[in-house]
Amino acid sequence: MKTILLLICSNIFMTFAWYGHLKYKHRPLLVVILVSWLIALPEYALQVPANRWGHGKFTGAQLKILQEAISITVFLVFSVLYLREALTIRSLAAFALVMLAVVLAVGGKPENSSSWPAESTQGVQSLREVNR
Repeated sequence: MKTILLLICSNIFMTFAWYGHLKYKHRPLLVVILVSWLIALPEYALQVPANRWGHGKFTGAQLKILQEAISITVFLVFSVLYLREALTIRSLAAFALVMLAVVLAVGGKPENSSSWPAESTQGVQSLREVNR
């Protein structure tokens, strides 16, 4: 749960860093870049420990897919509340597909990241035996 909370917080910072300036198009680009960079700094301070502490409970691939799903969730809320943009059916359908990816990647029993090479090697050896 700590990993998920840190990922949510880091994505809130990153969403504001990447998209918050869209309400301030009259500001010079260099100023926007510097402010965005300063907003992004706390994002890294949250994202790195989230991944460090989450790895082991989740595989690297699962962490990335969770991060993307959280990022899209945070962005959907941000776009409605901050940018005042309406959600479209296409956006919601895309969101549903991303959530399906999370269920496929994380749902069920946890993956053992070290089992894949072993299973792969066993499969190759089985094929060699069949071809003899």
